[in-house]
Amino acid sequence: MAAALALASRGGGTTGASPSVGCIIARDGRIVGRGWTQAGGRPHAEAMALAQAGAATRGATAWVTLEPCAHESPRGPACADSLVAAGVARVVIAAGDPDPRTDGKGIARLRDAGIEVTTGIRAAEAEAVMAGFFTRQRRQRPHITLKLAVSLDGSVALASGESRWITGPRARAHAHLERARCDMILVGRGTLVTDNPRLDVRLPGLADRSPQIAVMSATEVPDGARRIAGPADLAAVTDADLVLAEGGAGLAASLIAADLVDRLLLYRAPILLGGRPALAALGLPDLASAHGRWAAGPMLDLAPDRLETYTRIR
Repeated sequence: MAAALALASRGGGTTGASPSVGCIIARDGRIVGRGWTQAGGRPHAEAMALAQAGAATRGATAWVTLEPCAHESPRGPACADSLVAAGVARVVIAAGDPDPRTDGKGIARLRDAGIEVTTGIRAAEAEAVMAGFFTRQRRQRPHITLKLAVSLDGSVALASGESRWITGPRARAHAHLERARCDMILVGRGTLVTDNPRLDVRLPGLADRSPQIAVMSATEVPDGARRIAGPADLAAVTDADLVLAEGGAGLAASLIAADLVDRLLLYRAPILLGGRPALAALGLPDLASAHGRWAAGPMLDLAPDRLETYTRIR
């Protein structure tokens, strides 16, 4: 399943409304097929892995990060039916599919065909890899990651507004990798006017993974950018499941105050600025209400900087 999850992560930001699924097919202790959801959502991971495995699927085990779909589509058959037709003996599934068109139906179809089904293997990791899809299904909005580059004292700029660069090359390169995994990048109008950021992906081989650009602004935005009037309007974004919000302090505070941030990336540099804080006032009624909201995740050494990750507890 770890290998299937790694394959699933390849499709982040490219599969549209479809989840980025990974699939491994193994027989007699040997991997015979690998697949992940392709750009635009088709072929599905199972279809790719089955095609690669060919006749070796008979009696094989399929490891899939998401319950195989059970609904027909003009773009391809249901994956549950394809696995049955291929003659697999066992299917191991990480997470169930919350889409009402499949929810439980894919598993039932496999079991009805006499296939052994095991579920819940590394489910939390699978939901994290497919966070955009699960947030869309459960909350009817995109999954939002807030990225902040801060000093040790939590500043995002000097008092003068100067902010290039707080973090070093390794941290900035990692931030570009995060951009490549998203459908949309969101900034505030103030950041756009002050910093004039390019908001693209500048990593070798990943330039074509630059996400669409959106600006949160009450007024017009430059050509080529999408206007988001306010946090509430993010629910109307139906063509992007993974949104990366990059700045500035006003945008960050508005998203957190609206409880729309699902994941937090803090790139922390070993410097002290005494400048502009990363967040504006959040309007918290008391200190107790700030606790119990965020769970610490992995930390990454990006010397001289450090990346801290947090997920919203819901």
